[in-house]
Amino acid sequence: MLAKISLAARKYKVLKYLVLSWCALFAHQSVAKVVIAIVGKTKNDSFYQQAFKGCLHFSSEHPEIECKYDGPKDFQDIRSQSMVINRLVDQKIDGLIVATTDSQHLVTRSLMALKSKNIPVITFDSDLLEKHQQYRLAYVGSNNFDFGVALGEQVKKLTNKANNTLCMQSGHHTTPNLNKRIAGVRYALSDQATAHLSGKNGWREHSRCPLFSLGKREESLKQLMHLLKMDNPPIFLAVAGFAQFNPHYVNALAPFKQRIADKDIIIVSADTEEIQLNVLSRGLSSANIGQNPFEMGRLSTKLMHDYILYNKKPAQSHYYTDFHYCTQSNASQCTVNH
Repeated sequence: MLAKISLAARKYKVLKYLVLSWCALFAHQSVAKVVIAIVGKTKNDSFYQQAFKGCLHFSSEHPEIECKYDGPKDFQDIRSQSMVINRLVDQKIDGLIVATTDSQHLVTRSLMALKSKNIPVITFDSDLLEKHQQYRLAYVGSNNFDFGVALGEQVKKLTNKANNTLCMQSGHHTTPNLNKRIAGVRYALSDQATAHLSGKNGWREHSRCPLFSLGKREESLKQLMHLLKMDNPPIFLAVAGFAQFNPHYVNALAPFKQRIADKDIIIVSADTEEIQLNVLSRGLSSANIGQNPFEMGRLSTKLMHDYILYNKKPAQSHYYTDFHYCTQSNASQCTVNH
């Protein structure tokens, strides 16, 4: 009788051990996360922070997803972007969502290695060049040529002069999305997408432009102020936020407020972050056209989630998000910043 009890006790202990081991394994699996990294051109830019919030929004409904956020700290630096990505890979990520600063550098210094490790990539905001798109699953963001066309059409609405001089401000000279916007602006103004505006349809570019600021806020504002102090300032068009992200923009532009109201000075900028809408509502910008970075981050994360967990490839190569128009009169309700 004692032998039977001893045998039953041993069986119970073995069964208990198996159950506990299974529970421990299940618990480990239940907390395991699919880690998706969001890397913008710069880390301290509210545009890319909104994209990260889009990822967090998706993960709040899908707790198996963990979002990480990083990027070059202060400005658009192609080497820093690759270093950040390589560091994230060392920390074990399952997918990368990235805004391209320099396609060639990004591919050779980071994305080729990710592909060899079977870590999927989705680009947002700024796509890889066409020759490099084998290194990403899909692109999510604005149609940047069309966005440039919209910026150019907005500029045309603000002037009634027969002949106009334009100066565009960009970030890094190799950045794919910004170069497409520049091409779109040129096409809207004079039906040409590559060469400098030379007078066709009454539009030409200032000889010193486009200006390239690398996204440095101090440099961006300095470039703008140099133009505004000219006797006849050219129309200023920034293909991204740049100078308007500088906390000193309001004080620097305040002396020019009346000239902006009189359209003697015209300032149009891409993007409608909260700091930019504050500038616009104060009458220190003529118009802004914004994008949807939150949706870029949310949709990119969904596509990545479906691919990693269910092996469902994106149905499209490009997913285009919308953009919107903000003026001094509707600055308070033209968009929602997250």
